[in-house]
Amino acid sequence: MTDLNSPQTDQPTSSFDEVLPAHSAALYREFQAGRVIVRELWDSNRSELVANPLYNLLYNHLSHFRTFYEHLGCELVFNDESAFFFLKESSDDEAEEHDENAFRVQVVLLLIGRYFARSGRDLEYLARPDAGLGEQDLEQITADEEYLEILRAARFEKGLPDALDYLGKRNLLFRSGANRYFLSSAGMHFLEELVREYEQV
Repeated sequence: MTDLNSPQTDQPTSSFDEVLPAHSAALYREFQAGRVIVRELWDSNRSELVANPLYNLLYNHLSHFRTFYEHLGCELVFNDESAFFFLKESSDDEAEEHDENAFRVQVVLLLIGRYFARSGRDLEYLARPDAGLGEQDLEQITADEEYLEILRAARFEKGLPDALDYLGKRNLLFRSGANRYFLSSAGMHFLEELVREYEQV
């Protein structure tokens, strides 16, 4: 029979006990840097897509992280179809900054999509590490004054390299070679959304 007067050693567990603080901190830093968390990341050493441990962490503890970020005034959004997570800010100041970031991302994605479609290729090839944008594509975009004007309007002063770096830092695009880039699952999803929106106009 249990002695009710003796100290209880079994403390109730919470979802916080299941996630290491270091892992939570790493995830928070990714979101603070404006990155989406995709299921697979490009490993340039192995030249292949590899599983992203932070994606698995979020997926396996989704309820915990949704509640956690809700307490921080954000919404954790999970896109099941394209396998990625992103954080939606809720305060006005952060929303304004988020809108600016979203605008710049949209400009670059639309520019890439427009160029690719004009070249007669299917947009799906943009998501393939062995296809995507090659050196010749980069040269043609850079030589087009209309594209450069669009990039300057979105405050990419250094042109295309600046824009590609912007997407890369957010896990929307990966560099698969010296002069080759392809869209992540998240980048492809947002591009397809933009194409759908423009088709309806």
